[in-house]
Amino acid sequence: MELPFAESFKIKMVEKLKRSTQREREEWIKNAKYNLFNIKSEQVFIDLLTDSGTGAMSDKQWSELMLGDESYAGASSYYKMKSAIKSIFNFNYFLPTHQGRAAENVLFSVLIKEGNIVPGNSHFDTTKGHIEFRKATAVDCTIDEAFNTTLIHPFKGNVDLGKLEKVLTSNPIEKIPVIIVTITCNSSGGQPVSMQNLKEVYTLAQKFKVPVFFDSARFAENAYFIKLREKGYENKSIKEIVREMFSYADGMTMSSKKDAIVNMGGFIGFKNEQLFKDASVFNIMFEGFITYGGMSGRDMNALAQGLDESTEFDYLETRIKQVEYLGNKLIEYNIPIQQPIGGHAIFIDAKRFLPNLKKEDYIAQTLAVEIYIEGGVRGVEIGTVMADRDPVTHENRYPDLELVRLAIPRRVYTNNHMNYVAATIINVFNRRESITTGLNITKEAPILRHFTAEFERK
Repeated sequence: MELPFAESFKIKMVEKLKRSTQREREEWIKNAKYNLFNIKSEQVFIDLLTDSGTGAMSDKQWSELMLGDESYAGASSYYKMKSAIKSIFNFNYFLPTHQGRAAENVLFSVLIKEGNIVPGNSHFDTTKGHIEFRKATAVDCTIDEAFNTTLIHPFKGNVDLGKLEKVLTSNPIEKIPVIIVTITCNSSGGQPVSMQNLKEVYTLAQKFKVPVFFDSARFAENAYFIKLREKGYENKSIKEIVREMFSYADGMTMSSKKDAIVNMGGFIGFKNEQLFKDASVFNIMFEGFITYGGMSGRDMNALAQGLDESTEFDYLETRIKQVEYLGNKLIEYNIPIQQPIGGHAIFIDAKRFLPNLKKEDYIAQTLAVEIYIEGGVRGVEIGTVMADRDPVTHENRYPDLELVRLAIPRRVYTNNHMNYVAATIINVFNRRESITTGLNITKEAPILRHFTAEFERK
């Protein structure tokens, strides 16, 4: 008998989950103004809002917490983190920050000015928010295949080189301070970028003398897909693949709450010493001294250990196979999701799920609310609400994809939990014809509105 796949870890501690009734959830979501960010954690049975900072740390990471050096300057924990970043990414310079959006804030304070143009592959919400806050423009150069959820393509996160070159040639090059490549590409469904594409983007960028930075929150998952899907990498280790990936970048931002498996932390990596020095000024202003940058020593230790663990194949196989497990359950029941299944989450195609709703109904937000009411499962909308309004016209931006993301925390839930999630989605799908009205926004912030927006039923 062939031995079945089994997780590469065992459970040492558990946390109790609270069950609730559908009537309770209907009242809670109404009181939360139909925004799942306003729901209390104890009102959620399975929380798939995000995989950011929600993972379970290993015994070695918890041990590293006890070894943290909390010195204000020059702590040993800083040097442990510095050594890990050099070993894994081969960057000589880095600045610690308290999380990924803080890294963007520091870096963009140096790089991005009003009127600039920043091309990339489906910038994530905080990235685009930081760009537009500085009155610059984010230009999406993702390949067209990414926006067809039924199409099987191994690297839907790829940058379309034709689109990128058009941006570079049709604008004054001094207005393009950086190209940002997100690995994996969250907004297109947790889809990876191929090594060949990373290399070609970097070659094109060097031709125009524009630096390339990776948004690296899920870099290890990207490396896993390269190993499995790209010819020539099947026999390379994850760490070897990562080193090559980052040889095609001038720097990186990192939300370490994802692929470093910590609850808080981030950093910026640099090849260029002068850019590091320029960014250090803003790091001290916004985050803290350059050897702690908003992080405690214990968190830096756990981060360094997490980077090592997340770049091991056994860990990645276990993590991504659980995402696949849920995705395959949903495909079995004809639930429309982004395919192929991505790295950190399942992305439900809300337009295909609820074809009777109009784009003005905030389709994905409506579906996310229905999923919560059905089973206490909290996901998140990645669609019109998250796309914000156009900063010039102030009209809603309607993206090609209306998605509900079910982000799986690392090493937290069992496959029985995934079965529960699948059953919840299937139940909503079976009653989809009864969902005939959507939501209206009654209150919203001028930027990154999805975090605090308030809704009402139509």
